[in-house]
Order: sequence, then structure tokens, then C-alpha cells
Amino acid sequence: MILVTGSTGLVGSHLLYELTKKGESVRALIRNSKKIDLVKKMFLYYSNDSEKLIQKIDWVEGDILDLYSLEQAFSDIKNVYHCAAIVSFDGKDKNQLINANVHGTENVVNLCLSNNIEKLCHVSSIASLGESLNGELIDENSKWTSSKSHSAYSVSKFKSEMEVWRGIKEGLNAVIVNPSVILGPGFWNSGSGSLITKVAKGMKYFTTGATGFVDVRDVVDVMVRLMKSDISDERFILNAENMNYKTLFDKVAEAMQVDKPKRKATKNLLKVAVFLDKVAGMLRIKKREITKDIIRASLSVSKYSNEKVKKAIGKTFLPIESSIGEIAEKFKKEVTIS
Repeated sequence: MILVTGSTGLVGSHLLYELTKKGESVRALIRNSKKIDLVKKMFLYYSNDSEKLIQKIDWVEGDILDLYSLEQAFSDIKNVYHCAAIVSFDGKDKNQLINANVHGTENVVNLCLSNNIEKLCHVSSIASLGESLNGELIDENSKWTSSKSHSAYSVSKFKSEMEVWRGIKEGLNAVIVNPSVILGPGFWNSGSGSLITKVAKGMKYFTTGATGFVDVRDVVDVMVRLMKSDISDERFILNAENMNYKTLFDKVAEAMQVDKPKRKATKNLLKVAVFLDKVAGMLRIKKREITKDIIRASLSVSKYSNEKVKKAIGKTFLPIESSIGEIAEKFKKEVTIS
């Protein structure tokens, strides 16, 4: 049986669909059974037999920080996909990020070792990779160095990946994937989904940064193929295309049939936005959406190589423009913009 942590997230839910579609025996670790509805909605995007597929899943309530529940989830498990993680670019969440992402991964790795798990696939992030020097592509060998410029999320993902490498040294058979910004439908208020929503509502400003983007289906496809391969003790960047944010926003706006953002967000303007957002958060008018880490990321230019995974398994990636078009169609059917 296969165990999937983080099963109700964007990657986890798509992974569940792919595994059940292939007839695999799957156990899904969930913290809240109400979130199964999110998985059901996602399954409906791709299958008319979604209910049958959902019923094949062994749902187990638990938490990667709760060793007792995690030990129960590991019973009779042969392979593990570790997708669970907290994503936040608010410095106030540092302790929560370290606790969930690092200590949670430590628990998963330790149980993989003690239960003689055949193979682990750990979902890391490009946030755990080194930075670009002289503008060249970042690859799997780019070294991460400690810096005050790193977000708490970046630190947590780097340290969680170190737990997997520690497990590998202790005999664990494992692979690591480092996806760039993952695009996919259904999660309209978090991650890349929130960007889709903002553009659909009429985003006026664009930032000058650039990064990599990848379709969630490509992420899942590589994960499954790596787990079935003899490849071990390796990490792979999963990135379809490098693109600046202005181009991404324009493509989303075109797919949504709304106006493109036309005003460049200057550094001074962004500083004011951070201040106003912080005040609104302190007054509890709304949850904070803009932080220094988000601003830093939106202005930085990082480009990623996908050559290693292409050579290792012959992977070809879906074009980002077609991914955006499909996501936009699902968005327009689900969300009403007032």
C-alpha cells in the first residue's frame, strides 16, 4: 500500500487521482475529513468515475507531528509520498514552518527507516536551491547558502530536505523533487491559485521579477515515474518554463478575457503596500497578503534548468500557456467575480 501525506493539497489531491486511476492501493493521511470534499472536486475535473475512485482510498485522520497517528498510518505501507508542508511567506509563521516542515519531515523519515519502507518521494521546492550566479540557470548542484535574504519558508524547506538526505545516509531509498511555482486548478485562494484570482479580479500592477512555472500534472507524473524507477538518492528540479511575472499575468488575463496589468510596481510603491498591508493585519481588517519576503521574490529574477529530469526519464513538460488556458476555463465555471 502507498501512503500519501498532504493528500488534500494541490499536489496531494492530484497524486491521489493519478494513483487511484492506475489501480494502486492508497492510504491518504488527512488532518480534517471535511477537506475530502476538495479532493472530490478535483477528481471531478478529470473523471466521470470520481466517486468510485474516491471510495478506493483508505482515509486516515492524523498529523505528521502526531507520532501516534503517523505510526498508525504507516501500518502495512511499502511506499510513501511526502507532500505535506506549510507554505507561508509571513515571517511571523517561522516557528510554525520549522515545526511542520522540518520536524514533520523528520518524523516521516524516521518512520520510513523503522518500517523498512521500500521508497520515499519527498516534495521539496526550488526555495531550497541555491541562487543564480551571474544570471546562469539554477540546477540541482546550485548550493544553498545561509543568508538573511532567505525567507522562513526557504529555510524550512532546505532543512526539511536535509532530513531526507540524513535518512538516505542511514539507508533510506528516496528521491526528492524540487518543483518551481506549481500551477493547477481548484485552490483559488492559496498559492498560485490566488494569483489567478487576483488577475481575474482586475490586477492593475505587475512586478519585474521572473521564476519558473510547472503544471501540477507534470509534477505528479514525474513523482510516480521516479518512484517506479531504479533511481534513488537524487533530487530533480521540475520546471516547465522560466517566465517573468508580467508575461504570466498577461497570459492569465488573456485566458480570463480581462484587462492586462499595465502599471509597473516600483520598489517604493511596494514598500508602501507592505506597510499598509501590515497595518490592516494589525487592525485585523484582513489577513496579511503582502510581506517583505513576497516583495523580494516578486522582484528577483531566477531561472531554473530542467535538463536533469529530461535526461533521466525522458520527461517532456506541458506548455504553460495551455496549462493557464485549462485552469482559466475551470475558474470561470466555478468562480463569480463581482
